[in-house]
Amino acid sequence: MKLRIGLGYDLHRLVERRRLVLGGLSIPGPRGLAGHSDADVLVHAVIDALLGAAGEGDIGKLFPDTDPAFKNARSIDLLAVVMKNLRLKGMKVLHVDTVVVAEKPAVGPLVAGMKKILCPILGVSRDGLGIKGKTNEGIGVIGKGKAIACWAVALVREIPRRQKKRPQNPPVGRFRGPSAD
Repeated sequence: MKLRIGLGYDLHRLVERRRLVLGGLSIPGPRGLAGHSDADVLVHAVIDALLGAAGEGDIGKLFPDTDPAFKNARSIDLLAVVMKNLRLKGMKVLHVDTVVVAEKPAVGPLVAGMKKILCPILGVSRDGLGIKGKTNEGIGVIGKGKAIACWAVALVREIPRRQKKRPQNPPVGRFRGPSAD
């Protein structure tokens, strides 16, 4: 069994009059995260961690912000695409752990709802996904409430592909040696 690990990170600025989406949840409030898609930093960090574990680059390579097809895309839909690609590549997610860094909203009360959305997409049980919230203690752009960031780590397993048995060629004949006649 071959294990692989990936690390992901994302940060988006908070802006006025934009919907805030975090872990697939739409959170009411006057500000949301700026971005080409719905800018869900938690899901983006998870995608980067999964892509890293698969050796496939990052979210910007797979879903470029210059492509109009991804304008206002739901990040959970992008995650579903990544998961499909991982399965096709013969990989299974074993565990994902995340840390969301934000002054607001408080992440703790949102964790159960986020897990309800993300665990089925990731193909893990509720204990296969860790989501923690931290503040930045008033320091930097995150501490001043101007941005939200997230770190994620993913552990995946390569599923061994079954080798197809090659059909045995039937014997063409028996070598009998010289005839006794």
